[in-house]
Amino acid sequence: MSASLALPRFAEALRELGLHDVEVRRFPDATRTAAQAAAAIGCDPSEIVKSLVFAADGVPVLVLMDGSSRVDVERVRQELGAAAVTRADADLVRRTTGYAIGGVPPFGHVTSTRVLADRGLLGHDVVWAAAGTPHTVFPLDPATLVAHAGATLADVRERSA
Repeated sequence: MSASLALPRFAEALRELGLHDVEVRRFPDATRTAAQAAAAIGCDPSEIVKSLVFAADGVPVLVLMDGSSRVDVERVRQELGAAAVTRADADLVRRTTGYAIGGVPPFGHVTSTRVLADRGLLGHDVVWAAAGTPHTVFPLDPATLVAHAGATLADVRERSA
């Protein structure tokens, strides 16, 4: 399937980044969680990229995290040198990215936002991210995804107990 399956804004972002050969897949049912997306694709949940918006001292920041891990908000706070970091509500996510929760891609947003990518994403050959809707995903090698997202690599995953 092609990039034409993605929302126009995201399809345009793919074109602008020169990612003409990226295959966008559409599913009949929404894949709002990493586990649902992994099951639909047939990959490990750690190969799913979650694009999560937080507010650092009120300023939106996007965190890219693998689907089998959780973001450690304290580590994000330390990385950004912020006084406080909180999870963004649905309205802030849409205003910041132009997309609804569950469909936020790692790039192609309506605003320029600081992006952190957990270093663990680089441990995969290919990762899958939302293509602008809860029904669409696309594969990309993680280094290319991180570069096109303009992300800073960081260690922001929750540590195992």
